[in-house]
Amino acid sequence: MSLRRPVGGILLLAALLLFSGACRRDRSASRLMVLGLDGLDPEIVATLGAAGRLPNLSRMRRDGASGSLRVDPPLLSPVIWTTIATGLPPERHGIGHFTARLPDGSEVPVTSSLRRTQAVWNIFSGLGRSVAVVGWWATWPAETVNGTMVSDRTCYHFLGERRADVTDPQLVYPVAAAAGILAQVVRPETLTATELARFVSATPQELERPVAFSEDLAHFRWALAAAHSYSQIGLELWRKDHPELLLVYVEATDTASHLFGHLYHQPGLAGELALQQRHFGGTVEATYVWADELVGRFMAAMDDRTTLVVLSDHGFELGTLPADPSTTRDLRRVTEKFHRELGSIFLYGRGVEPGATLADPRPVDVVPTLLALAGLPQADDLPGRPLLEGLQGSRPPFAHRASFEPTGETRQPRPAADAATDEAMLEKLRSLGYLAGAARSESSAKNLAAIELQAQRFPEAARAYAELLAERPGDPALETGLASALTELGRSEEALAHFAAALASDPLFVAAHHNRARLCERLGRRDEAIAGYRAALQIDSAHAASRRALERLGAPPSELVARNAADLQADALVREAGERLRRGDYDGADELLAQALALAPEAAPVYHQMSNVAYLRGDLQAAVAALERALALDPGNALFRTNLDRLRRRQSPPH
Repeated sequence: MSLRRPVGGILLLAALLLFSGACRRDRSASRLMVLGLDGLDPEIVATLGAAGRLPNLSRMRRDGASGSLRVDPPLLSPVIWTTIATGLPPERHGIGHFTARLPDGSEVPVTSSLRRTQAVWNIFSGLGRSVAVVGWWATWPAETVNGTMVSDRTCYHFLGERRADVTDPQLVYPVAAAAGILAQVVRPETLTATELARFVSATPQELERPVAFSEDLAHFRWALAAAHSYSQIGLELWRKDHPELLLVYVEATDTASHLFGHLYHQPGLAGELALQQRHFGGTVEATYVWADELVGRFMAAMDDRTTLVVLSDHGFELGTLPADPSTTRDLRRVTEKFHRELGSIFLYGRGVEPGATLADPRPVDVVPTLLALAGLPQADDLPGRPLLEGLQGSRPPFAHRASFEPTGETRQPRPAADAATDEAMLEKLRSLGYLAGAARSESSAKNLAAIELQAQRFPEAARAYAELLAERPGDPALETGLASALTELGRSEEALAHFAAALASDPLFVAAHHNRARLCERLGRRDEAIAGYRAALQIDSAHAASRRALERLGAPPSELVARNAADLQADALVREAGERLRRGDYDGADELLAQALALAPEAAPVYHQMSNVAYLRGDLQAAVAALERALALDPGNALFRTNLDRLRRRQSPPH
C-alpha cells in the first residue's frame, strides 16, 4: 500500500495541474453565445419594447450594440441562416432553398452535406476551439466537431408514435451523447393546456388531436415544443460542457407569425377571421414575450467572459391581410411574401460597446464579428466585415489568412437516410406555403439562378436558367428569369420569345407581364408596354412597379380608362367590398356589391367580386356563374379566364 501512494499522489498532482491550467485558460478565454430567433422583426421589437413587454431585448439595446440586419432575397430561412453561419453568400455556400435535388433526381430537405463551404463551427473546431450547435438549419447529418452538434432534425424525429423507438445515429454528434440529449426533447403532445394558455385559447378536445402540420394549433404546439427543446438543450450544454462557441436556433417566432400574423393588432374582423382572432389573436405577441424571456435565460447563464449575440434572419410584416379576399380561408399559406428585408441583431457582454448602433450590418458580417470577438484570424475570402463600431476600444490589426476552406476537399451530396423525417419536414414546408403541392415546384437551383440575376451577373444567370429550362421546359418562373437575363444582354427577340412561353404557361404570371413591358418600353413599343403594365395591375392591383411605370408613361391604369362617374363610383364600392371580404364580413360585402350593381349593371369587376363572395361562402356554382358573367363582359381578361378555369376544375375534379 505504501509503495503505491507516491505514484498515485504524483498522478493526482499532475491531473490537478492540468485542471488548474485549463481553468486559467478558461478564465482568460472568451466565450460566445449565439441565439437565432427566426423572423424576429425589428419594428415589432421596438414597438413591444417601448411598451415594456421585452425587457431583456431592451436591455441588450441599451447596454449593448444593436442594429437592423439588412438581408437580400431570397428571404428563406435555410439560405440566410447558412449565410450567417458561413459568412458567405448563397452562390458560394450552395444552399438556395428549403429543398435540393440529389443526383438521383429526388427532392429532399437541405442537409449539411449539401453545403459547399465551412461553417463557423468547422472553423472554430479546426482552430482548437470547442463548440456546441443546436437545431441550426441544415445541420443533419450531424457533423464531426470539437464538441457537440444537435442537428435540425432532432425535433422532427419524434413525430408520430411509429417513430418513438427509431434512433438515427446522424441526429447528434457524438453518438455517445445522443441518449442524454434526446431525453431532453419536449414532445408537442406533452404541452399542457396551462402551458399553452398564455399563447392560445384551446379546448381540451382540440388539445387531444394528434400533431399535424396542416392544423394550426397542432403546428404551433410543435414549434413551441421544438423551441423549448433546443433552448433547454443548448443551455444545458453551455453549463455542462463549457463550449467556447454555442449556437442555438429557435423557430417559434417565425412560425407564430406565419400561422397567426394576420391577426396581430388587427381590429374589426368578422366571421371566420373573428373566430380565429378569439383563439389566436395574441399568439404572436405572446411568442415575442416568450422569446424575450428566453433571451433573459441566456443572459443569466453568462459570465464576465461571455458575449451574447441575438439575431434574426429577416423581419415579418404583421397585421396585414392578403390583397386577394379569396385567400382569407387559408391565411397561413403566406410563404415569404410577408417577410421583410430587415432582421434584428444585438451584441451584449464582453467586448461590446454599450449603446452602440451597428452601421448597416449584413448576414455575411456575423462570422467575421465572431472571429474578432474570439481573437481569431480573419479570412481574406470572407466578404463581410467585423462590426467594429459595436466592439469596445481600439483593436489591434487582425491576423489574416487567405481562407478557412480546406484545399482539395469537396462536399458530396448524400441521399437522405430517413424518409419518414424527410416527409415530415416537407409536410411542414407545404403547410406554410413554401412548397406548392410538391417540393419540386421550387428549387435551390432556381433561387441561385435568381441570385445571379439580382447581382447583375447576366451571362451566368442566363446560363443557369437555360440549364434549368432544359429539365423543366415551360416553367413560367424559369422562362421569365431567362428572358430577363437575355433582355440585359441585348438579345431582345429571344427574350420576347421566352416571355411569350412564360405567359402561355401561366397567363397570370405578373413578373412576365411586367418585365416584358419593360423590354417593350426599351424598344420604343409604347402601346405594348402600357398594355403589359396594365395587365400586371389587372392581376395584382398592388404591383407598385407597374403602377409607377404607367405614371412615368403618362397612362392611367385600365380601371380609369374611359370610365363614367357611375362606373368609377361602382369601382370604389367594389374595392370597399374587397376590404370587407378581407376582414371576413361577407354580409357587408354583399350589401356594397348590390349598390355597385345598381350603379353599373354591366361592370365586370362587380361580378368578379361577387364570385369571390360566393366562393368564400362555399357556393361554387354561384361563384362560377358570376365569373362567367364577368368574362362575358370583359372577354380579354386573363385573370377572369384563368380563375374561371380553376373554379370549373373544382366543380368537376378529374376522376
